[in-house]
Amino acid sequence: MMAPPPGLFVLMVCTDISLLGYWLITALSAAGVVALPPEWLYSDYANPVVVAWNWSFLPLDVIFSCLGLLAAWRYRRGHPGWRDLTLLSLPLTSTAGLMAVSYWAIRAEFDPVWWLANLFLLIWPLPYILHLVKARQGQ
Repeated sequence: MMAPPPGLFVLMVCTDISLLGYWLITALSAAGVVALPPEWLYSDYANPVVVAWNWSFLPLDVIFSCLGLLAAWRYRRGHPGWRDLTLLSLPLTSTAGLMAVSYWAIRAEFDPVWWLANLFLLIWPLPYILHLVKARQGQ
């Protein structure tokens, strides 16, 4: 079985758990269970259109997070197919980051926290995707 590139699963699992945590906190906030400080929220947080835009990421984020966690689990147990799951998860992760960065760019809004988080989602998967695709072609 091919070994994953160094750092892949650390980044993937940390990202996936963080995103699932974000959605848990967001859901608890929407339900009124927790109150988040306004400075932690994205711009125009109370606007229903922006709220809908944010929630539109839920399916994408949950799918790539579950695929990534499943890929890591499969690799740790020596199951084949971890690479295929990883090659599904990573492009979706990058896509989520690209969509968010595009949105903030179109709105001409720059909040370093939101931009850095989404640029991270966009960029970190790219070298791993390239590595895994090249390794697959070499087989």
